[in-house]
Amino acid sequence: MNYIEDDIKLAYIIAIGIMMVFVIFIIFIVFMYNKRQLLHLKENQLKESEHQNQLLQKELEKQKLIEKERERISHDMHDDLGAGISALKLQAEFLKQRAEDEDLKSDIDELLKTSEEMNLSMREMLWSLNSGNDTLGSFIDYAQSYAQNFLKKTTIVLHIENESVIAQTTITTEQRRNLFLCLKEALNNAYKHSRSDRLILSFIQHEKEFLMKISDNGIGIDSQKPEGNGLRNMKRRMHEQNGHCEITTENGAHLFFRIEL
Repeated sequence: MNYIEDDIKLAYIIAIGIMMVFVIFIIFIVFMYNKRQLLHLKENQLKESEHQNQLLQKELEKQKLIEKERERISHDMHDDLGAGISALKLQAEFLKQRAEDEDLKSDIDELLKTSEEMNLSMREMLWSLNSGNDTLGSFIDYAQSYAQNFLKKTTIVLHIENESVIAQTTITTEQRRNLFLCLKEALNNAYKHSRSDRLILSFIQHEKEFLMKISDNGIGIDSQKPEGNGLRNMKRRMHEQNGHCEITTENGAHLFFRIEL
């Protein structure tokens, strides 16, 4: 009887041993499978990383070529177009000195005015093309200078505010260009329609967000009237830069232009 019980115990122990070996084998198989899957995943990640690095390198090379082409265009415009405008102005001034007819002098004055406007437009384009100006400091300096020159012959007094701006912060060429065009449009609207005598131009930076605010103390914008092309263009430009344009009319007109840096 004891022999039978011993045989049963032995068989039971053997069965348990076999089950344990089987379980260990299953665990080993699962472990090896997971290890192979992890190695495969790491290989894929490495390949993807190499691919992304190659794409980034190509993009950097492309950007360098674009910047080089911009500089070439900028130099050509400065040397050729700038020289041509200067020669035109000199010739017009020489003709004005020799002219005796007042109508002719008036026409020459218009020609001089047009050439000066062309010269200003060319300088704006040169500034816009130069990638060396792609910082907040450069943008703010140019924007302040433009606003001061634009309003100096008007009755509007300009005040400039600068809050927490880090001058070296990078801004893209497109962001810089579109912000400047919005500034031009806003100043022109204030001069033509606001009837204001005071305008505040503010530049504010909150970490990766940049805000340009233009406020006047004029009659504001009539919300009952449909938006003009100028307002629509400003909103479109900000939308294209993944930014935001907001306009309020309490105690004057207040325009907010916000972008992510």
